[in-house]
Amino acid sequence: MECGLLFSGGKDSSLAALLLDGFYDVTLVTAHFGFTGDWEYAGEAAEALGFAFDHVQMDEEVADEAVERMHEDGFPRAGIQAVHEAALETVAAEYDVVADGTRRDDRVPTISRAVAQSLEDRHGVDYVAPLSGFGRGAVDRLVATHLIVESGPSEEIPKGDYETELRERIRQRWGTEAVATVFPEHEQTRVVGRARSRAKRETSE
Repeated sequence: MECGLLFSGGKDSSLAALLLDGFYDVTLVTAHFGFTGDWEYAGEAAEALGFAFDHVQMDEEVADEAVERMHEDGFPRAGIQAVHEAALETVAAEYDVVADGTRRDDRVPTISRAVAQSLEDRHGVDYVAPLSGFGRGAVDRLVATHLIVESGPSEEIPKGDYETELRERIRQRWGTEAVATVFPEHEQTRVVGRARSRAKRETSE
């Protein structure tokens, strides 16, 4: 079965891809709005991992509604949740199985049982979240074993996720200070390969 996995190029969605590989024909899918070209970074990560890559463009109205809510709230939680659910809806229209890298301990985005069942019923798909039983510690240990990861401040580590575009939309409408208010600086990760590939290179050298 063909599985479209929402993919940002970060460690969680990359680990989810490794866990699903072997059970499904996995394509890593980045959902974006077309405000920037940063989705291409996710394509580079997918290539480094050895997976097929696809990208889908969502309606700008989804982004505008999300940033309005974020700006009003002063934090991104509700807006991120709405965009993530919209991204799942978009991918569900193209694949037999739709998946994401949400973890057990995530506060946002998170997919409730009701939302998952509604997605499945309306689109005739399976929704799977392979990391939903994994806590932060377990994820970090698996990532350290199986992936090569770059990390740093969110403004310095470009990824192909919709958060980057939402930041840009907020900057366009309310200025740079509004971005800093809604999105406090935090560490971000980007996957650049599989750890076994590094081991093979070291052996060959």
